[in-house]
Amino acid sequence: MDEFKVLLSYVREEIPVRREQGCDTWEIEREVEVIAKEGDEDRLERLKVVCEDLENLAPHKDFHYEEPSDLEGIRSARPEGPRSIGAGISDETLRDKTLGAWLGRVAGCMLGKPVEGWNCQQIRDLLERAGAYPLDDYFPDPPAGGRGFPEWARCLLRGGITRGVRDDDTDYTIVGLRIMEQHGKDATPADVARFWLENLPYSRTYTAERVAYRNFVNDVWPPQSAIERNPYREWIGAQIRADAWGYASPAHPQEAATLAFRDACISHVRNGIYGEMWVAAMLAAAFFAREPEQVIRIGLSEIPKNCRLAEAVQNVIQWRREDKSPEETTERILETYGAYHPVHTINNAAIVAMAMMWGDKDFTRSISLAVMAGLDTDCNGATVGSVLGVMLGASGIPEKWTAPLGDRLESLVAGDADSKISDLAERTLRLQKLRAKA
Repeated sequence: MDEFKVLLSYVREEIPVRREQGCDTWEIEREVEVIAKEGDEDRLERLKVVCEDLENLAPHKDFHYEEPSDLEGIRSARPEGPRSIGAGISDETLRDKTLGAWLGRVAGCMLGKPVEGWNCQQIRDLLERAGAYPLDDYFPDPPAGGRGFPEWARCLLRGGITRGVRDDDTDYTIVGLRIMEQHGKDATPADVARFWLENLPYSRTYTAERVAYRNFVNDVWPPQSAIERNPYREWIGAQIRADAWGYASPAHPQEAATLAFRDACISHVRNGIYGEMWVAAMLAAAFFAREPEQVIRIGLSEIPKNCRLAEAVQNVIQWRREDKSPEETTERILETYGAYHPVHTINNAAIVAMAMMWGDKDFTRSISLAVMAGLDTDCNGATVGSVLGVMLGASGIPEKWTAPLGDRLESLVAGDADSKISDLAERTLRLQKLRAKA
């Protein structure tokens, strides 16, 4: 692909990002399409000028959100919150909750993986055809006569699961664990970037992560690596990397959010960063908090109170009080935030909140609601499974979700290609104990 086509593709993906950030892009959109249709020799230079204009746009006056991308700015814009909570937890309970976190994440990811990219109606149609609606177990292999699953997905379906199959949603949980094993809680954004280069294959990174990886190779380092030609910088990629930081910081949501920031800022800005901080803080809180709404609110206390992500999650909390069913809340989410890309942080965070609120601390119901809503199903199933896994512990997760996994998790992280899930939990416990002694 020639340079003009590459730049044109980038500009067309960047335009909706700038529009979502409160900028008026109408004139630039028109100019881009004019340039695209013309065959002038100088069209590449003209497009470069338009690209600079696009990047320099300022939000219009009625864009009332406050969305900084630096840690100091984020902290100054957040609401009051319990920066640490809880008053002691037994070793037995901590072990159960930590194992529950890993098992819940893997199970939720496995549930959502075969329908990744499907919308809620497509998922419902398949389940009804299979006599399995509403979802309460891994997906069945549906009868012929409609949309089914490809052959590669058989290892994700009911009766065919023997292990946790490799997925980026669990790869990055191992990555976070490994980084803390190497650097402790003092890992820097540059440490994260170097770990990626040394231990992750470029071909299995996606969207914002792939752009950031490319930038590292080109000697563009954090935080610039998150900005340089990266139209995916507010998508869900950072949010799925949150878990290890939360697992390692039980009862300390501020610490978890800080660690998550150092990870997120290498590839994301604004709401992309907030998504990871929110989830990490929720996970830290889930070790002690008793109710999903409390967990959600503690997570929100670590991100700017007047950002788009916080607004979306607060809306879901309110809609839980107004709506008669989770389907109604799902419909409102998809309608209100339908302009965002299906793998954006904001719409998917709203689905996570919906599933937690309507799930009522029931693991099966919670991850099933997250997946049946569509959008980024494996990410949302994994995140909800992770939070509920911490809250309920491994002992509180029904065996139908955990037994098929066989205590195994595959990954593409160098040195951890085939791990025992219980070993990953024990390694996490060692990090928690080191933190307690510090």
